[in-house]
Amino acid sequence: MVKRKIIEIDEEKCTGCGLCIPDCPEGALQVIEGKARLVSDLFCDGLGACIGTCPEGAIRVVEREAGPYDERAVMAKIVPQGEAVIRAHLEHLLGHGEEELYRQAVGYLTEHAVPVPSHSTPGAPAACPGSAVRTLPDTAPQDRGTMASELRQWPIQLSLVNPAASYFDDADLLVSGDCVPFAYAGFHRDFLRGRVLLLFCPKLDADIEGYVAKLAEIFSRHTIRSVTVLHMEVPCCGGVRHVVDRALQRSGKAVPVEDRTIMITGRVAAEGEVTHRGCRG
Repeated sequence: MVKRKIIEIDEEKCTGCGLCIPDCPEGALQVIEGKARLVSDLFCDGLGACIGTCPEGAIRVVEREAGPYDERAVMAKIVPQGEAVIRAHLEHLLGHGEEELYRQAVGYLTEHAVPVPSHSTPGAPAACPGSAVRTLPDTAPQDRGTMASELRQWPIQLSLVNPAASYFDDADLLVSGDCVPFAYAGFHRDFLRGRVLLLFCPKLDADIEGYVAKLAEIFSRHTIRSVTVLHMEVPCCGGVRHVVDRALQRSGKAVPVEDRTIMITGRVAAEGEVTHRGCRG
């Protein structure tokens, strides 16, 4: 048994309508004696595709001790259901940023000589390509003396990231005001290397409460090893740390946080150097 995300059904609210069943091609749900039931921890990935179709709000995702999810066992149930169900499952995994489970699913199809159906991330025709979840490879500089990019994931704007993306697993986060990379020349070398980046502006972005909620979901869903907060010396940019602190409090997680201030002149401030006396941003 492991502690992980898994769905929970409120039997008092559930009417047994069965609308949740088609959205669980993994086969974790069945209607039994007039109620939707989770029949196997093994088949529930905890991503909650069934939640949106429940008209009674009877399904939610919780974190509890459960049997580990088994993608290969799920594929063994899905393949006999045909191409459309296989496609829906692959798109389901991609849509939630589950790249490792997606690779396992495709690997299973390849091993069993089952054609991989054409598929895309759900909603792709209407979605912005810039928000597609990607893990980026290491890049070598083209010319001697050119600094290589240390960016290892996409997207980086907090408003666009998928909280379920697998690159957050066991990650060291770098949460930065979006002016910092322009002010500090060594951003990639000194701070970004080995970290997952999230950017936002606490002064100009409108949905700060949404940022708190999304970051709290990331903390709740994943084991985050550390958080490095970078913000400019201007007082309004100090809101970056405020969002991180509120998200940690909401998630109930204890994660070590390092807070660094970047001066407008382009250097890292010494401890205690910056005293905010009103917004100059």
